[in-house]
Amino acid sequence: MRPELESTFNAVTDPKAQNVFLNGEYLRRVPQWHADDSPWKAKGVLRMLRLHHLSPRSIGEVGCGTGEVLRQLQIQMDPECIFWGYDIAPQAIDLSRSRENDRLHCQLADITKEPNARFDLLLVLDVLEHQQNYFSFLRDIKPLAPYKLFHTVLDLSAQAVFRRDGLLKLRRTSDDLHFFTRDTLLQVLRDEGYTVLNWFYAPRAIYRASGVVNRIKQWPRGMCFALNPDLAARVLGGYSIFVLAQ
Repeated sequence: MRPELESTFNAVTDPKAQNVFLNGEYLRRVPQWHADDSPWKAKGVLRMLRLHHLSPRSIGEVGCGTGEVLRQLQIQMDPECIFWGYDIAPQAIDLSRSRENDRLHCQLADITKEPNARFDLLLVLDVLEHQQNYFSFLRDIKPLAPYKLFHTVLDLSAQAVFRRDGLLKLRRTSDDLHFFTRDTLLQVLRDEGYTVLNWFYAPRAIYRASGVVNRIKQWPRGMCFALNPDLAARVLGGYSIFVLAQ
């Protein structure tokens, strides 16, 4: 094979070259790496911890991104708690460096291959939908902590299915490989031997709405949710879910 053709072939077949989280494409499209979502995600984590009277002394995060969720938690939690973030994206870890301190560390690594990665609580926020094989991923992370707290977008809704190009557009813009409903996500966890302790919805689309016009557009979603949360999530979408499991 000619050298120029070989380099092109390698670029196409190399998984790293095609992974938007590794090749720089995701950073180009999302320069903040969704750090602006971190405050409400941290509030969801704290809410779940309060509901179950959990006071972890060590917290690890899979796919920590910029480390901003961990930083938000550190500000609000016991000063004795230690935080460790792991991500395979070099650009995300570069962004996390400014947030590190003596109790918050971010590492460029695959957490499932780290022999000493053991925590009281493991955060798995917006990660499951990006896994090529989420079943094996769930098996790999299961021993890392007695408690796992998941956050997953519920993009599989009636609106997304019926809208022309709805799911394909979500695939292109979010780089999700899988789409979940509340029931399919909970069943996946149970299928892999997890015990689901609790869950609740988060109004992701409402949290993300910026500007007066966009906030007004979210009123129907909010009113429907107030009347019937499950129906709003299944029909209109725009919601995500926090799940605490063992």
